[in-house]
Amino acid sequence: MDATTLLTTRSITVSEFRCDAGPDDTPFAECRTGHSIAYVRSGSFGCHCRAGFFELVAGSILVGAPGEEYTCTHEHVSGDVCLGFFFSEDLVDALGGRHEIWKVGATPPLPELMVLGELAQTAADGNSDLGLDEIGQILAGRFVDVVSGKARKPATPTARDRRRAVEAALWIDANSHAEVDLEQAARHAGLSPFHFLRLFSAVLGVTPHQYLVRSRLRHAARLLTEDDIAVTDVAYDVGFGDLSNFVRTFHRAAGVSPTKFRQASKGERRIFGERLVLN
Repeated sequence: MDATTLLTTRSITVSEFRCDAGPDDTPFAECRTGHSIAYVRSGSFGCHCRAGFFELVAGSILVGAPGEEYTCTHEHVSGDVCLGFFFSEDLVDALGGRHEIWKVGATPPLPELMVLGELAQTAADGNSDLGLDEIGQILAGRFVDVVSGKARKPATPTARDRRRAVEAALWIDANSHAEVDLEQAARHAGLSPFHFLRLFSAVLGVTPHQYLVRSRLRHAARLLTEDDIAVTDVAYDVGFGDLSNFVRTFHRAAGVSPTKFRQASKGERRIFGERLVLN
């Protein structure tokens, strides 16, 4: 099995797993040391664990709990691809719910979880302004809600909460040119990452990472209209670490490329006019 780590923070680690085992391969047992969720992206495999035997297909979730042993088989088809999320004990405690929830072994392809699993893959591919750590926490929270059968109460921000969220947004905007992640912003606000994510989203209507990306886009648009520096320099100056990601994200937001946007700001209004006609 090939494993690629996509993200590591104190609260969450995200990895992609690609397995090419088939019916002729000998199964082997694995023991989990923490809580985890593995979203099946493609392929299929079976799993023996204390909770029973499960056949997992695309959209299913393998649920890991500390000390639990799992033996995976490929009796029917060869190979599978999973997106795995591994959570710290602090985050699991913050999610709430009984710890027995994490011993269910697996879940079938449930729509409430599948859509978030695919959203997580989109974030992993760099095609979303949601942070991979954010969607991992959202997926874990939704898993707890669905398996427990108890809907999580919407956050009701107090005046202090609103001030914290606004101050955090101002801090994110001021530091958007640098590397900023959910845990850094949460520490600045004096909250756990899980509670900070809920609070910020409830008050401002976007997640911290969405606000970070949009701050970078706002600063980029200003630089493109005011200066003649190269588009590559604009991307790096505002905090994008990859030019292609900047161009793709900017085009998704503005409907035109950074270069076309600059041309439009210099008086070539037909660019946006053509865009409207095409739509």
